[in-house]
Amino acid sequence: MDDAERRVERVERVVVLALDGVYPFELGIPSRILGAADGRYEVLTCTVDGQPVRTNADFGITVDHGPEALATADTVVIAPISPSRVTADLPDEILAALAFIRPDARIVSICTGAFVLAAAGLLDGRKATTHWQLADRFKRMFPHLALDPDVLFVDDGRILTSAGAASGVDVCLHVVRQDHGSELANTVARRCVVPPFRDGGQAQYIEQPVPERGGASTAATRAWAMERLGEPLTLADLAGHARMSLRTFARRFNDETGLSPGRWLIQQRIARARHLLESSDLPVDQIAGRVGFATGASLRQHLHAAIGVSPQAYRRTFQAAGAR
Repeated sequence: MDDAERRVERVERVVVLALDGVYPFELGIPSRILGAADGRYEVLTCTVDGQPVRTNADFGITVDHGPEALATADTVVIAPISPSRVTADLPDEILAALAFIRPDARIVSICTGAFVLAAAGLLDGRKATTHWQLADRFKRMFPHLALDPDVLFVDDGRILTSAGAASGVDVCLHVVRQDHGSELANTVARRCVVPPFRDGGQAQYIEQPVPERGGASTAATRAWAMERLGEPLTLADLAGHARMSLRTFARRFNDETGLSPGRWLIQQRIARARHLLESSDLPVDQIAGRVGFATGASLRQHLHAAIGVSPQAYRRTFQAAGAR
């Protein structure tokens, strides 16, 4: 019996709330991504009254469930709506629908879904993100909230917010990784033909002046570095591979990824270390060497700075999750 056929003891119910003006692409992301996770998730879609809703395209959507489905959800996803429909005060029917959500349910928003959560008071005291183009509007409407417009998603425990469009894929893969480990998340990503993890933040997607004609990209050098994470790569090594001066390479790298070369390398090494902690029994010192950290102590320091836990604690949590 292969993984796809193996009986899953507990299926998590995910309910997606579709509001008037919903973006149809993003509305379908949870079903597509979580539905590829070997039966770990059941995804339902509801509206505030069980009636069809208009999308921001030229068609409507009919659903099979009303707001009472939210009361059965382990995870609720707030799909994004057209910015023209965003308000600081929610209509009574939306507030009534959100009241069905259980206090222990995980809540995920995509793009403008963060505005809905903010208007409902669900983001008070939490960090959040939304599409970079709407960041200033969000800050004006909710000046008391901590918005980080530079990241693809924010995991603040029970509530996760993500940026625009494809970041809904990122946050849903993160949910799979969080619940069941990197192996299954990577499998889901391959099935859906999407990257399992995107480095950098929204800065790489913000409109930039067109590069000078013939300007080279750092993409080939990033791919080259990914094959050599265990080596002590320096800025000079990277710039030399790209055949650029140090200054030109650093500037172009930041323009393309939103990160400095050094920060990007650390992120990739942490991601590789997390994968090895989940999928192998290698000692921490050996994993550190394989991913390019000089010592186990260095890995511990960087991992704790990134996600707030030690390698041992991370391994205990995610090896167990992957075995469920």
